[in-house]
Amino acid sequence: MHSRYLSKLPTGAVLPTASITPVLIIAVLFGTAHVLTNGQYGFHRDELQFLNDAQDLDWGFVPYPPLTSALEYLAFKMFGLSLVGLRLFSVLAQTVVILVGGLMARDLGGGRLAQVFTATAIGLSPAPMGNATMFQYSSFDMLWWVLIAWSVIRLLRDHDPRWWVAIGLFAGLGLQTKYSIAMELVGVLVGVLLTDARRYLTNRWFWAGGAVVILVFAPNLAWLVRHDFISYRFLQAIHARDVNEGRADGFLRDQFLINANLVAAPVWIAGLVGYFRARRYRMMAWMYVVPLLLFMLLRGRFYYVSAAYPMLLAMGSVMGERWLRTLRPAWRVGTATLLFSGVAVIGIYAALIIMPLASNGPLRDFALKRNNDLREKIGWDELVTRVATIRDALPAEQRADLGIVVGNYGEQGAIALLGKAYDLPPPITAVNTGWLRGYPTTPPHTVIVLGSSRERADELFSDCRLAGHSGNAWGVVNEESRDHPDIFVCGPARKAWSELWSYGPEFG
Repeated sequence: MHSRYLSKLPTGAVLPTASITPVLIIAVLFGTAHVLTNGQYGFHRDELQFLNDAQDLDWGFVPYPPLTSALEYLAFKMFGLSLVGLRLFSVLAQTVVILVGGLMARDLGGGRLAQVFTATAIGLSPAPMGNATMFQYSSFDMLWWVLIAWSVIRLLRDHDPRWWVAIGLFAGLGLQTKYSIAMELVGVLVGVLLTDARRYLTNRWFWAGGAVVILVFAPNLAWLVRHDFISYRFLQAIHARDVNEGRADGFLRDQFLINANLVAAPVWIAGLVGYFRARRYRMMAWMYVVPLLLFMLLRGRFYYVSAAYPMLLAMGSVMGERWLRTLRPAWRVGTATLLFSGVAVIGIYAALIIMPLASNGPLRDFALKRNNDLREKIGWDELVTRVATIRDALPAEQRADLGIVVGNYGEQGAIALLGKAYDLPPPITAVNTGWLRGYPTTPPHTVIVLGSSRERADELFSDCRLAGHSGNAWGVVNEESRDHPDIFVCGPARKAWSELWSYGPEFG
């Protein structure tokens, strides 16, 4: 960034004047694009887990806090098993993220160019784009991070400590969505301690914000206490799996490739520099650096900090806009055009991979080859149909006393939700929250077993035979068709179900 601009960073309150209409239009256009394409393919295995938990609401679930499934409960009541309807809240969340990104640029003193670039760069970044294509806690986690960042900007800009209440509300909702938002809150506290924001430590509104966090998070905290902090054990197990399977690799690389639009990297880097150099807003820099370092040291996955980039893009866009004013008109137009064009090219390429644009033809094949999440949306209806066919082929006495045992949460959600159309019995599983729900009081004498190896099926049940295979008409290789394709029909369990449950939950 030009040195002459670095000495002109926003240090005082700047009253925004530009209309937010262009940013609002951009946000709505991106949201509309997702609504128009989200009906392709089927449910992702993660979506099936959230939706299944939404049928049995509680103040917590083994893998995550309750808010995402609560929102899906509302969507399900409104739209039923509609892909577009059930993904609508995720789309709305990312639409708000884009809008608030533009507002952050505006509140930092940016004009129309800074606001439009911020909104466009966020909408064309792979991480927010992916968050809008399916309902998952990452979609709402990003929303709360961004709203916290915006509230901090307003707090610092206006010296209005009442914004701590808003920060507390969004932080509490964040903890009810995904526990990793605690790392951003650590960044907030470090930023307070290391900057002029220390003055708020003696302000009653700061402590009121803390009280709001505790109040909003309290129901889930009580649930965790009642269940011996089982979610903490889940997170430990999943983290060990991620590290062992290499899912935590490429953390720094993907900050550039996925968390933000690659062409916008100079802008968000400039934004980080700008926050550090602007005494008034230095706290914002720590809100990025602290979570980044913590997740890097703890070997978290790259997207855990994806929500921090909108605030960096906002400051970087303001700086870039002011720097452009120092250039000659031709250079100014050329530079802006080049930057917008580059962001658009990268964004379109990302959309071809991430968004479910086509269900057949070369566009579909191009995306499926590169996007594992799209592959995990294929084959669930066919799996349920196969299980129903296997059930229907059994003798009447076995059909009358039948259970379906599943080995992962995708199968659990598919049987529980899609299986209703075939009158399939509820799935039985010890995976994640399924373990808390237990097993039938009258155990079945015949079971259809999914998601298990032959060895494991024989270990748990008697008289197992291979009855079919999972797969999909597209021939797509995904977790279900690759790792556990066999379907077995077995006799009674070799041990009492209470003894099987005594081993504790399986985490997946």
